[in-house]
Amino acid sequence: MSISRRAALAAPAILLAARAGAQGAFPQRPVRMVVPYTPGGVSDITARLMAEPLAAAWGQAVPVENRAGADGVIGTDVVAKAAPDGHTLGLVSVAHPVNAAFYRLPFDTMRDFSFVTQTTATPLVLCAPRSFAPNTPAELVDHAKRNPGVTFAGTGGVVRLAPVLFAQRTGIRLEYVPYRGSSQAHPDLIAGRVNIMFDTVPAALAHIQSGALKAIATTGARRSAQLPDVPTVAESLLPGFEASTWGMVIAPAGLPGPVLSKLHADCVAAMRNPTVVERHRTLGADIVTSDPDSLRSFVQAELTKWGEAARAAGVELQNAR
Repeated sequence: MSISRRAALAAPAILLAARAGAQGAFPQRPVRMVVPYTPGGVSDITARLMAEPLAAAWGQAVPVENRAGADGVIGTDVVAKAAPDGHTLGLVSVAHPVNAAFYRLPFDTMRDFSFVTQTTATPLVLCAPRSFAPNTPAELVDHAKRNPGVTFAGTGGVVRLAPVLFAQRTGIRLEYVPYRGSSQAHPDLIAGRVNIMFDTVPAALAHIQSGALKAIATTGARRSAQLPDVPTVAESLLPGFEASTWGMVIAPAGLPGPVLSKLHADCVAAMRNPTVVERHRTLGADIVTSDPDSLRSFVQAELTKWGEAARAAGVELQNAR
């Protein structure tokens, strides 16, 4: 057989092999991790901690890009509109489903994304000034029924909606007092000018440890490692109640199956890196990973839960800025 004949016969096989190699050779360039929040928060820290083991596994740089604005909408939109090839990821929080209850979004919360894995879960803590009489969720409910006008400090997002969800489930009425952030709310809470707050454990922990505030309950699926003696709302009053902040890795919709599988496996491995686990422990965040299908179902359930709470709170949709 002539050389040209052999080459002609071999060409289709070579082409198929080249295509298969190209499809399997992920990543082929640096993989950017978009964090749609300002530097220094849990999502930003998680992304930067993941970047090192992912870069080592992939042999490619994993630059973290902060694209803050509109409570995460701007950066999340960057992920939604990126090429679905796995080279753009996002590290988002519970704000992803919650934002659908507050904003007219430039993307669809479910349809426009591939869900890679959950990364963390951080419970809230129901806290109050030492002078506030109730010490348990049941006592709070009884107090609110006998004393209309119990107030809660809220800073937006899940910190605003968690008390609404609690009130819905217990049949009480709570009055919302808005604040721009925890640091603005805490002085009024400590002084008793506002009655309760569902804050993140890391934000409230120092005040609880100093005795300025008391912890009535936490809101995770299990007790907080930082407040192990404080019962959860679920175990003390409302089975199944959960209102946590959390993180997850997302990518644009339409990601090829093999790429999604590799991203999932490698991101889970990165989150289980001992250095990553220990750093999150100091932040009060539990490592929680999940497969793409169960994560999609979880996000859909969060979207429904927080949407119902927002409607109960009378939240009106705004344009994302």
